[in-house]
Amino acid sequence: MSAPAIERAVDALDVEKFWERGYAILPGVYTPEEIEAFRQAAYASRGYGGDLLANPRLRNVITDGRMAAVARKLLGTDELFYSGDSSFTINGTQKGWHKDNADRVDPDAPDWADRYTQLRFGVYCQDHSEHTGGLNLRIGSHDLRNTTEGENLYVKTRPGDLAVWSMRITHSGNGMLLKDPEAPFPMPNEHDRFKPEEVTEADGDRIALFVHIGADDKHAKRYADYTKTRKYLVDAWRKRPYDDEARQAAKDAGLNLRDMPAEVMDDPSAGLNELWQPFPYEGQKKAAAAKPAVAPVGAPAAAPAASTPDAKAIAKATLRRAYRAARAGAKGARDGWRASR
Repeated sequence: MSAPAIERAVDALDVEKFWERGYAILPGVYTPEEIEAFRQAAYASRGYGGDLLANPRLRNVITDGRMAAVARKLLGTDELFYSGDSSFTINGTQKGWHKDNADRVDPDAPDWADRYTQLRFGVYCQDHSEHTGGLNLRIGSHDLRNTTEGENLYVKTRPGDLAVWSMRITHSGNGMLLKDPEAPFPMPNEHDRFKPEEVTEADGDRIALFVHIGADDKHAKRYADYTKTRKYLVDAWRKRPYDDEARQAAKDAGLNLRDMPAEVMDDPSAGLNELWQPFPYEGQKKAAAAKPAVAPVGAPAAAPAASTPDAKAIAKATLRRAYRAARAGAKGARDGWRASR
């Protein structure tokens, strides 16, 4: 894509609409030749390991300036942050509603204190406008502290489009597109209800590239600290650390790099969580103590609290939903990183 073309795509980006809906699609950011090059680079990178910055075949996905230009427009800052969270998948199987940020169910946690400035970029190297296997997301769910609300949308990307979404948005991979254009988009847990002849065909191997870029701020620091707890990321970083060329490429692209491979290489406390776990924060105990006490289940309740829901039961149910989503997300993450090992 020429420089004027990417400039036009960024100029057309509706920032207000992004923050209202939680996502945006920039059409035609990559040429057909570039998409084919990404596909071939992904095939050739099976077994290579590491994130995309550590991979000379796919490094330019991060460093060619296109994602950075979008991030600057959406975030309103030139201080951009990258900390090693990027990958490619080949026929990944991840499916199930989840969020990508550190704090997913606790409304008092830092991720929910103000506007969340960490973005996920996705490049889908095949058609999903008429073919199944694309991204599902819940519109506006980046402002909801659960994974059960928000209109379900199947994102109909075409080869060359660049997708970007808030890492707080509820989303699911490997969506289903039905042949009936009037049919509602199936939820991730509804796929088994449909016969193969009701579903559009896949457009060849499903190859996708994912990159995290955010503002270099408190949310970036917290997210990077959180990623150090995740086994699939730490395993990949340890397998393929950055060299000087990778570090210079990030600098030339205007990204403030936090060298996570170097941080975790000799840290035995890193990468201990297979699944998502709540990430502790300062003042957490104080916030919990400040909440109103809840009467034991079955105890007489004073008016007008008789109809108040049991907060503990709600919290447990929320955590159960988060655990199921985390388990599905972890499987997808393993599938994705397995392609680059």
